[in-house]
Amino acid sequence: MIETERLLLRPLHVSDVDLFVELHADPQVNRFVGSFSRQQALERLTAIERQWAERGHGLCAIELKSSGKFIGRSGLQYWEQFDEVELGWTLRADHWGHGYATEAAQACLDWGFATLDDDYFTALIRPGNDASVQVAARLGFAPRREDHLQGRPVTVYAVDRPADLPGLRRGPVSP
Repeated sequence: MIETERLLLRPLHVSDVDLFVELHADPQVNRFVGSFSRQQALERLTAIERQWAERGHGLCAIELKSSGKFIGRSGLQYWEQFDEVELGWTLRADHWGHGYATEAAQACLDWGFATLDDDYFTALIRPGNDASVQVAARLGFAPRREDHLQGRPVTVYAVDRPADLPGLRRGPVSP
């Protein structure tokens, strides 16, 4: 769906359950994003598929173009409780430090602004996740507020739609 210099990003599916569980099983990774049992992962992936069907966006698998290897996930997640769309990224620890998170997230951000009507996107980052703060800063995000997600504190970073990129203005919605 989205291609960068080194990566392919495609919508996550329930068939990715084992990859998803493995990604989140690493203590270095789940320290900030949590872990999933197989059943929890199936439920989460079902919700991701539903979001793609209903909203036209969602989370993507990140694969290396050179090998097809799954190295993480990135994409746009709608949070009903905030009525906002979050840009997220989670990579396998053995692929940290190569710029893949920034590359994937930038591609998703560009796609989001080109495809969706949102005036801004957020990044919900837990305290202590300095690597994600650095990725967010490279993407132009700045802290907007403190909040809670799933009972845990987060700093909500945001980036506004570029002034030279007008939003997709849809006509009025009929009742």
